Amino acid sequence: MSQRRVQRTQTGVRLESSLLKVLKGLAEYSNLTLGDLLEGIVLHSFEGKPPFSPETREVIEKLKGIYGCELTAEDSHRLTEAAS
Repeated sequence: MSQRRVQRTQTGVRLESSLLKVLKGLAEYSNLTLGDLLEGIVLHSFEGKPPFSPETREVIEKLKGIYGCELTAEDSHRLTEAAS
């Protein structure tokens, strides 16, 4: 498969802290940048394809335990900012 050239934009996305730690850990485990990991997740989701193999999902569960991430898909769009 050939490489595709793209233009990337720096963004200031805010994410829940434990979720970000899991994503960073998964990116490191997968030898990807965080941006590459997120692009892959989104592109798979846009096509209705699962972004992770069963083995990778096991790694994700371990990382969630390490970083105390208890969020699930059901929490999506229900998160509120804690008072600072």
